[in-house]
Amino acid sequence: MRLHGREYSQNEALRYVGHPSQLGGTRHYELSDGAARGVRAVDFDTGSGFRFTVLPDRGMDISAASYRGVNLAFRTPNWESAPAFAEREGLGWLRTFVGGLLTTCGLTSFGPPCEDEGERLGLHGRYSCTPARQVCDTSGWHDDEYVLAVQGVVEECVLFDHKMRMERTVRTCVGADHLLLHDRITNFGALPSPFTILYHVNVGFPLLGPQAELLVSGASTEPHNDAARQAGLDRATRFEEPQPGFAEQVFLHRVTGDAHGQARAACVNRSLGGGGLGLYVQFPVAVLPVMMEWKMMGTGDYVLGMEPCNVDLMSRAEMRRRGLLPLLAPGQSVEIELVLGVLDGADAIEAFAGRIGA
Repeated sequence: MRLHGREYSQNEALRYVGHPSQLGGTRHYELSDGAARGVRAVDFDTGSGFRFTVLPDRGMDISAASYRGVNLAFRTPNWESAPAFAEREGLGWLRTFVGGLLTTCGLTSFGPPCEDEGERLGLHGRYSCTPARQVCDTSGWHDDEYVLAVQGVVEECVLFDHKMRMERTVRTCVGADHLLLHDRITNFGALPSPFTILYHVNVGFPLLGPQAELLVSGASTEPHNDAARQAGLDRATRFEEPQPGFAEQVFLHRVTGDAHGQARAACVNRSLGGGGLGLYVQFPVAVLPVMMEWKMMGTGDYVLGMEPCNVDLMSRAEMRRRGLLPLLAPGQSVEIELVLGVLDGADAIEAFAGRIGA
């Protein structure tokens, strides 16, 4: 275990502490105020300054996130509202959208509302307002590493139709500046099921600002809505001051992987701290070949969405019409691993930019 610039074995570390929580750990609790009342939460503290909160009642998604006291994630006015307040139809998803470090969209639809084969689908699907069950904290020593890990199961199913299961594990370790998200998605029904997933990673102030820049290991970039076309591709990776009435811009990045099949994107701000700060996401290009960029520079709605997904952003009805709708066969599973982490200082940012360039 590496902590505060020094390597420790398990026995060495335990000489100094009465309880491992002095090094880092997880803390479970329930929120008690307003629309968040009753929502389960798990705080992760790696001891390195990297902290984040997992919400089992919101699909094991991640809300607050910070590094050494600097906020990383955008938070909507809804904040950590309970799933009971979910509005499933139309644009109702926006009334309970947490934002946070990660909001998962899916599992059988994302994108604009539509009607598909007689089913009315709201914006971005049902996943993020579905509580997890069998939530289990398996944190503990693994040789000389103190691993922090929480897992849970989220199911999206309906009688006579699709039956999808997500088994999610969120893992990090003491001393780390990143987390690993491992998802196993299974069709446990008897019929083929649509499978669409989008990982909505939301960067906020002060990391996001006019001095920030988006880095993407992309083979190509194209505008995905009228506002993005009007702004031009030269503004896709640069950001402005907050503006009233800003029209959200959406860009599509078709990503390339490294020798291990991993694609990467990061929001970096070289003006923060001593040498800059960044937030990155790493994801498998074989499963998630597209990264949508949501650039929203509105006053009070100031956010960059880095959004790896398994198909272009469009309604499920449109995907089906074009023959692009991914399906999972009965019993079929897909496994996805994402890494979300911090770039601390100029050296870390330049090394990451070098990997993007390579």
